Amino acid sequence: MEMIPQESVTMKACILRVCCCDLLVCDLCTSQQVLVHTPDACCFRAGERVCITYSGAMTNSLPPQISATNVERMCGC
Repeated sequence: MEMIPQESVTMKACILRVCCCDLLVCDLCTSQQVLVHTPDACCFRAGERVCITYSGAMTNSLPPQISATNVERMCGC
């Protein structure tokens, strides 16, 4: 069976809260809160704007959850 590579998706967001391995962000396009799983969470602070790259998969929970493949400050996206 052939694997078809999935394109990644980028979300621009403002960080609302930082936890050990998670960021709670507000998506700047939809104003929706999203929980982002990332091992790099401790590198960021609430109030920063970031670009989050992820697979496009998002849970159907409140808040929705994604697993980031990359998170960088807005100036780098």
